[in-house]
Amino acid sequence: MKNKNSVSKEKIKFTPYQITAILILALTQFSVVLDFMVMSPLGDLIMKNMKISPAQFGIVVSSYALSAGVSGFLTASFADKFDRKRLLLFFYAGFILGTLLCGMANTYWLLVGARIFTGIFGGVISSISLAIVTDIFLTNQRGRVMGYLQMGFGISQILGIPISLYLANIWNWQAPFYLIVGIASAIFIAGIIVLKPVKEHLTLQRDNPLKHMWKTISNKNYRIGFSATAFMSLGGYLMMPWGSSYAVNNIGIDQKELPLMFMIIGVATILIMPIVGKLSDRFNKYSIFVGASLLTVIAVIIYTNLGQVPFWVLVVVNIIMMGGVMARIIPSQALTASVPELKDRGAFMSINSSLQQMAGGIAALLGGTIIAQKTKTSPLEHFTLLGLVVIVAIFINIFLTYRVYNFIKKKEA
Repeated sequence: MKNKNSVSKEKIKFTPYQITAILILALTQFSVVLDFMVMSPLGDLIMKNMKISPAQFGIVVSSYALSAGVSGFLTASFADKFDRKRLLLFFYAGFILGTLLCGMANTYWLLVGARIFTGIFGGVISSISLAIVTDIFLTNQRGRVMGYLQMGFGISQILGIPISLYLANIWNWQAPFYLIVGIASAIFIAGIIVLKPVKEHLTLQRDNPLKHMWKTISNKNYRIGFSATAFMSLGGYLMMPWGSSYAVNNIGIDQKELPLMFMIIGVATILIMPIVGKLSDRFNKYSIFVGASLLTVIAVIIYTNLGQVPFWVLVVVNIIMMGGVMARIIPSQALTASVPELKDRGAFMSINSSLQQMAGGIAALLGGTIIAQKTKTSPLEHFTLLGLVVIVAIFINIFLTYRVYNFIKKKEA
């Protein structure tokens, strides 16, 4: 009899319920990512409307990541004590309320408070979803599932940036948040009706919540997965916040062309993700990860050394780079999801998600100390140096992910 987590090259079809669960989890992921992504294109409108500085807007953005990181650690103490379906719906309800508060905010501090509230609930939804995926899907199905879930990132780029700007220009900057609330409310109702309870792990629990969290954090094998995830986020977020400014001020792209650029990249990402997911299930996940990492390194070198190039050249380079970045995430998440034991999975995923958020915040902070800009319209300086830091982070991540891969091989032997 085959072990549930045994590695097999045989492709196993999804059941009708699994397909429905993937759809709901993917849409959940889409709405959460959309809420995060929508802040960037709305930045200029929010700053002008509320008469706040770029530094103050930076606090608005970082407050989400900080609260999400703290929430992840707190959630880790009790994540494995509840039915995962109920836990998901509870935090998703809080996320919907927080997003509604963002739309209703009419002062700077109300908006900061609303983003903190949204981060507390939205920041752990991904980890709960990944725990559910690991519980109801076999090892050689998870790569495909991760690919579908990551499509939320691409779709959010297609819908989040162009549509949010369109709605904000017609009405006001709050309009996109009301749109997200409407979409998320429909997904929430579908989750209540369709998703089945996920509570097989409850029979394995013995420790009190705080002791369980500490044992998860202190497990040296789990720390291998945590460190790999942290460097994955570090490499990704070092450059991401500065993409729009680099395109406009260094490459010379018109501000009005940015929505189209992000839309094209989003479409390309959607096409790439399922392919990478299938390859991850069919071939060695670590090999796929290394190949995608090397592709990303090449793309980063080209991207950070671009001069004044045509729009289409920038788009092509961005697609290659983003494809490499996202293609690293799928096999990496599939590998990391196999690290914890069933009884620790919820706590592990919560801590992992928390570290991911915090590492992203540290990366954005580090990137801001490296990059310099003399005026608001002058080119960004030291962008090549930033690219080298990204490359170093990627190679460290390759080594750390190899340790994860090695651990899983020994575990499943």
